[in-house]
Amino acid sequence: MSRGTEPAGTADWYRHFGTVDAPGNSECYAAWSLGIAGDPEIIRRIEAWPHTKRQPLLMLAAARFLGAPVSPYPDFRSFLDARWDEVSRLVLSRSTQTNEAGRCATLLPSLARIAAAEGRPLALLEVGASAGLGLFPDRYGYEFEGPGGAVTRLEPSGAEPRSYPVLHCATSGDVPLPAALPAVAWRAGIDLNPLDIRNPDDVAWLEALIWPEQDFRRERLRRAIAVALEEPPQLVAGDLNEQLLALAGQAPPEAALVVFHSAVMAYLDAGGRERFRDTMAQLAADRGCHWISNEGHTVIVQQDGSSVVPELDDSRLRGRFLVVEDGSPVGIAGPHGQSLEWIEAAGA
Repeated sequence: MSRGTEPAGTADWYRHFGTVDAPGNSECYAAWSLGIAGDPEIIRRIEAWPHTKRQPLLMLAAARFLGAPVSPYPDFRSFLDARWDEVSRLVLSRSTQTNEAGRCATLLPSLARIAAAEGRPLALLEVGASAGLGLFPDRYGYEFEGPGGAVTRLEPSGAEPRSYPVLHCATSGDVPLPAALPAVAWRAGIDLNPLDIRNPDDVAWLEALIWPEQDFRRERLRRAIAVALEEPPQLVAGDLNEQLLALAGQAPPEAALVVFHSAVMAYLDAGGRERFRDTMAQLAADRGCHWISNEGHTVIVQQDGSSVVPELDDSRLRGRFLVVEDGSPVGIAGPHGQSLEWIEAAGA
């Protein structure tokens, strides 16, 4: 890419975040991102970072970690001028490791029916696990609201009220909601740099990654951390393609192994995704492993132009995730687990 086109590409990245991703979720981030997109000096500074460090959420979270208040863009610009060296150091040392427990709501229907079909507890292995908060779907509460306002509630067995987060999810279509939470016999995760929920700086970074106005997500995070602290998950540091087979081999054979991930594949190149698919095929053949993918539309289309859902209008996925269960698309999910549209045919 030429020197002349790099700033335009970065500006487009921030403009897209400010017009597509942030509106409806954070008006502050929408305004800041659009301000950055139209600010050549800030774009020039961002371009000094490696390409993998230029994403809007990472830069904005670094500023929030350092205390940037919700404010109009000119005030935010002044904050960046005063603290740029600190922002830069944090961006270069951290990564976007949002650990949204709410995504368990959109994974639960698939997890529950795998457990029911197998007739045994689950062994959960999450790749790109961050702090491992997605590994406790059996320890959280749920409120699924269907069309017309009907609510299905699920609670973890034996838990004290208000000792766990309650995940709210609006549903449409024939979502196969379970009558009870599935049993989990084993849980583990892989991350390049696992976050430690016992480390105050790591917890503060997780909170900084939550968008400014979303206080309910901060409260949910804190309750999810409290649940995980009772039994901190096994987390392995390393590349998912290097660690997956060895860690999967530790899962108890009497449990049904499920490998899952959310918002992870965008961080792999096409070769890395192909290698991961090959490994999952091997696990499925050798172990009968199940695979749940919860990813944004930008990684559904592969390098060769093929798509796992050629019949699905791309506009339906923008800003949302596609839930794929053992190779079959089953649902379209809100990126933080706030909604689930079931697209699998009833009885399939």
